Order: sequence, then C-alpha cells, then structure tokens
Amino acid sequence: MLRVTTASLCTYCQRIRLLLPPSTSATTLTSPNRRLENQHTVDSLYELSVDIRKVRKLKAWVLSESSAYVSETADLLRDMGADTTVIARILETHPEAVLCRPEDVAAQRDLWVSVCPNKRELMNIIEKFPASFFTVTHHSNQRANILYLQSLRLSKRIIGKLMASAPQSFSQPVERNQEVIHTLRETYLDLGGDEGNLRIWLQKLLSQNPYILLRPAEAWRDSLGFLREQGFTTEELLSLVSSLRASIAELQPEAMQHAMAYIESALTCSKDELKEIVIRCPAILYYSLPTLTERFQGLMDIGLSMEQVKESPNILELTTQIVLYRIQKLASYGYDVRSGSLDVIVGTKKDFEMSYSKLHLRQQRPLFNPVAPLRSAEE
Repeated sequence: MLRVTTASLCTYCQRIRLLLPPSTSATTLTSPNRRLENQHTVDSLYELSVDIRKVRKLKAWVLSESSAYVSETADLLRDMGADTTVIARILETHPEAVLCRPEDVAAQRDLWVSVCPNKRELMNIIEKFPASFFTVTHHSNQRANILYLQSLRLSKRIIGKLMASAPQSFSQPVERNQEVIHTLRETYLDLGGDEGNLRIWLQKLLSQNPYILLRPAEAWRDSLGFLREQGFTTEELLSLVSSLRASIAELQPEAMQHAMAYIESALTCSKDELKEIVIRCPAILYYSLPTLTERFQGLMDIGLSMEQVKESPNILELTTQIVLYRIQKLASYGYDVRSGSLDVIVGTKKDFEMSYSKLHLRQQRPLFNPVAPLRSAEE
C-alpha cells in the first residue's frame, strides 16, 4: 500500500506548480493560507517574462488585487524607451507599479520629464528608483515643490536626484521645504557666505545629502548654536558646515558634546587644540561615543601614539582593521608607520593606493652611485 506523507505531498505540489502553466498553478494549487490571485494579473506578468515566483515571495499581495494595469504600465515604460528586459526587472522589483492608474503614471511621467533632460536618463532613474517614480500620490505637492526648486535656479540634475533619492521631500507641502531652504540661506549668509555663491552652496548640500529637506529647520539652528557656544568663530563654522554639508543638520548637541569631551580627554589637548582637531576631522562630531572609543583604543593597541593621532586626527575616520591592513602593507616596503607620520595611511582607498604606489616605485627604482665604475658594452 502506497503511503503519501504531508511533506511528500507538498513537495509533489511544488514540482507540479513549476511544470504547469501559470493559469493552472495559480487557480488549482493556491495554498489555503494565500489569498486568491487575480489570474489576469498573473498571466499578464508571465507574458512580460516577469518572474512570478519572485513577485509571490516579495509582494504576493499585489497578485491578489482585483484591479491591475499590467499591459498599460508596460506600454508606458516601453514608450519611454524601456525594452522587455528592463520592463520585467522593474515590475519584479516594484510590482506595485501595475496598481497605479495609467492616467496617474502618465501625469507622473510628464512631471519627471520636466527635470530630466532626456528619456534615457529618465529610464535610468526609474530602473534604479522605481518606488520613487511610481509614488503617484500627492501629485500637487510634487509639482509645487519642483516649481519652487526651479525658482531657486537649481539644476535639473540636482532636482531629479532629489526626486529619485528622497521622494518624501516632494510629497510634503512646499511650505516645509521653503522653511528649510530659508534657514539654510540665513545660516550661510550669517556665517559670512556670499550671496552670489548661495545657489552653488545649496546644490552641493542637496547633492551630498538628498534627505536634508526632511530635517526640520530647528535642527540646523540647534547644531550651529551648540558649536557657537564651543567657541568656534564664524569663519570656522562656515568651514565646518561646508565640510559636513547636510550632515550637520543630523547632529544632536548632546552627542557632539560627548564626542568632543572624549577626544579632549583621550588626547589630553587644550580647548584650542580640540577646535583645531575638529576642524581638521569634522567626522568626530557625528561618530558615536562607542565608535570613537573603539577606534582610539584600537590605534593604541596597534602601537600608535597619542601624539600621532593628535597630529593626524583623520586616522579616526578609519576602522582599526583598515588601519592595521595599511600598516602591514606599507611595512612590506620598509615603511614603519609607528615611527613616522600617519598621513600616509589616512584618506580614501584611492589616496592610500597612490601613497603605496609611490613607495613601491621608490623601492623598484635603482639608486645611482656616482663613484661606482661604469660598465662597458663588452661586460
């Protein structure tokens, strides 16, 4: 007598599901725990070469919605230059797109075209940020925010990047963004910035951190107010704001206080020395106290000195593992970091590779001895 266990039956059903056409598998083998799927949606996605299993795994609820516009959405994407592969990839990543009404997607397309120079760039954005493009609610707020940012003469590329990376800032009322921009303008001018360079400064801030418009204006005032209290001059504050860019709006005065107090104690430096260290390494202000403690102690354990860290505070921007790796790599060419400057290992990976290459070339280049006898051609 043949026995069929529950486990074997489930495996059998799964195998049959893969073999049967999508219409059969979705209707006759639907799990009791799964909502009944919209067969037309499943078939339409299947015809577009969309991986139905991936959609079921990530966004199964989309397949159960009674209304969907699969072919209409595909046609709109195709009209914007998307090929079959791109359409399938977009709908696999963001299947909710098929639930948007065609007229809403068309309106969204027209809106985005106003800040994208060409269809190819628009499709690149949609492919990378489909959720941002298919956020079709708050359309009036989106339009108002675009018009406002255009009135500031910000470049279309910056506005497009903001829409793609931080769509929430375009969904909120334009008044909120106006308040933040007004605060940024006041901050820049109060710190000695030039009105003629304001637009460029704003573009750098927004490009560096697209989420800046989501931070309340008060955050900027609180952060700068704290730094003023620490004795930073107007010129120094402008340098810090330019270095930190939008990150300064995310800093909490209490956290900055703890970080600065720790560095002052760990490096046994004066208030003036502390200010110089912060200006040279602004990252100190946004690293958490546990991170700073771990990194400084790691440097001490490696064998570096407190004075070396004080002279090259940017070393704190690197993890202990990265510092140790770079020290060992330089040691292979006879460079002992523990008895020299740390400037050779700070910076980005590209910066370090350049320093490392210079040492490598120096080792490979033969030294010229002016008193050594010259070899003849016969030798």
